[in-house]
Amino acid sequence: MSIYLQLTRQFNHGRLRAILSGGQAVVMHRLAIMSKDGDWILREDEESMRHVLAVLDANGAHYRFGAPLDIRWLSAGWSAHLEFMGHGLRVRTDFVTRPPRLSAERLDGLWREQDAKNQAPFLGARDLVETKKTNREKDYAVIGELARGMGDIDDQIMCSRSARDLMELAAQRPDRVIALTCQRPVLAAIAEGPEALEVALDAERRRLMHANEARLAMYMSAAEPWARVWHEISREMEAMPLAAAHSLMVDRAGTKLPFTVPGGWP
Repeated sequence: MSIYLQLTRQFNHGRLRAILSGGQAVVMHRLAIMSKDGDWILREDEESMRHVLAVLDANGAHYRFGAPLDIRWLSAGWSAHLEFMGHGLRVRTDFVTRPPRLSAERLDGLWREQDAKNQAPFLGARDLVETKKTNREKDYAVIGELARGMGDIDDQIMCSRSARDLMELAAQRPDRVIALTCQRPVLAAIAEGPEALEVALDAERRRLMHANEARLAMYMSAAEPWARVWHEISREMEAMPLAAAHSLMVDRAGTKLPFTVPGGWP
């Protein structure tokens, strides 16, 4: 069992607190063999924060640059980043409670669905697609592969990155393509042929990438005062156990890192 699955079990001991996302969720969908980092969506309550911090503390983790693992920041879309050495590897762990592009309503549904499962919790394909609409080219190949495995034809139509696949879907269910075009305007290009559709898909991808870049830029700008003092604070925390380092980080971040970023989430 991978260290990330082991951590997921530890995070969820006694109750569901953490859902695998990111590259580890892609691995769970069998579209990758491994991922070098661990990403989790955490339940947004104080007990979950305390429990996850305790697990990380037991593993000798320390903070990387980011927000504290604290609801006041995470509920506004910030992310917390920690790492430790385990199994001879540097284990990187990243946490959010409000992943980008998933609404509060969808998150409520996600927790209800995951609570009902008896397996390792990880993002389903449709939700994973939304979180993968980043500014990284490689994520769009993942989205395309996730779309091919979806059982619902509407989800395939909404998520596919392949002109050929979309042409085939339109031939099978033209009614659904027409119905969904208002939600995904790129579908209108299907009628113009594969070359025009490929151009439209490329333009759609660039729009999504630029939107994510703009969202990240808001957080980077808001974090500038925090970034200026991070080297000094990380040096102070270096010899501390995580519990003490966390308290220090929360105290210092309170004056340098704003809780909310207007327009930043979702």
